[in-house]
Amino acid sequence: MTADAVIAVPRTRTRAQPPRRRPVRWPMTVLGIVFLAIMVFPVYWMINTSLQSNSGAANTAWFPLHPTLAGYQVAIQQQGANLVTSLIVALSTVVLTILIATPAAYGLARFKMRGMTAFVFVLLITQMIPTIVIANALYTLFNDWNLLNSDLGLILADSAAQIPFAIILMRAFMASIPQSLVEAALVDGANNLRAFLSIVVPISKNAIITAALFTFLGAWGDFLFALTLTTTPAVRPITLGIYNYIGANVSQWGPVMATAVMASVPAGVLLILAQKYIAAGALGGAIK
Repeated sequence: MTADAVIAVPRTRTRAQPPRRRPVRWPMTVLGIVFLAIMVFPVYWMINTSLQSNSGAANTAWFPLHPTLAGYQVAIQQQGANLVTSLIVALSTVVLTILIATPAAYGLARFKMRGMTAFVFVLLITQMIPTIVIANALYTLFNDWNLLNSDLGLILADSAAQIPFAIILMRAFMASIPQSLVEAALVDGANNLRAFLSIVVPISKNAIITAALFTFLGAWGDFLFALTLTTTPAVRPITLGIYNYIGANVSQWGPVMATAVMASVPAGVLLILAQKYIAAGALGGAIK
């Protein structure tokens, strides 16, 4: 037998393996659809009731076969001023909160000073205090300063409640910013304020937008401050307006639900527009 001899190896037929079946996921899909329907149903019922003329609590149809906007006309006439008040208070609260919380968060993230950990712990403690306790404490103070029944009083109260959370949120993001970026700006001749405005603020855009959105939602949906610090219809946010509106319209829910729909639109639109910034800000963002 020579070296060039070829040894014949018998070929074995390989049977084609059947494709693996994917795990059946339809039970979880059906369960998810059921949970989604349960959560969305109150929103649907609110819109459905607002579009019906005969919209009592007991005889509301399941579908608006003959929709009407009469409830929205009444709601705009009677609750339009309250919507404007809520919009002014919420937007002003966002501006004041961001102006105070952004530099405060940067200072806590960059500069290391004695007592900084204790200060952050105090900020966390403030989030555990019930709002009604703060509202009762502010009532006496605002009464002495003539801030009751005023937009400014509500703005200051909402800002006091939202600033600690905004600081905690933005501080966690700003702590991840490399110090080399700020130091490079300082070496180039910029002072701390210029470096903050030119470097830190643009990088922290996601965190700032997230904090601004949560601040708006907190101020827009505030009820306890409005109930405690306002006693006249002259200054009344939409949350308190709906609360008083229900007592006067227990037989006609169309205008009440129309007011609730209009009050839900700003928050819903902002959530849709800012959802990508919220996701990036919650995950800590990205630094290029």
